[in-house]
Amino acid sequence: MNRLTYSKTFWVAVIGGGLTGMGNGSVFGAALMCALGRGPFDDWGGIGLDAYNVVTFQGFMNWCMIVFGVAFTIIVMLALKRHGELEKSAH
Repeated sequence: MNRLTYSKTFWVAVIGGGLTGMGNGSVFGAALMCALGRGPFDDWGGIGLDAYNVVTFQGFMNWCMIVFGVAFTIIVMLALKRHGELEKSAH
């Protein structure tokens, strides 16, 4: 029996994958901005919904973090499920 099901590893994957992915997304955004400068971003973003508007600097950074966080969460969930399958077949 695979003991590492999605329901048992959900929070581990969300916290571990989400934090790692969001950290990598912020580094990606910061590196991109270091390479491009302000580039096409006329506005830095701001408070409220402007912070998630992708055409502003802060919105771009937030969306990078969200996309990377979701991607890493999915990767961690798949890896944990596959690890459980390998453990099951080893016994």
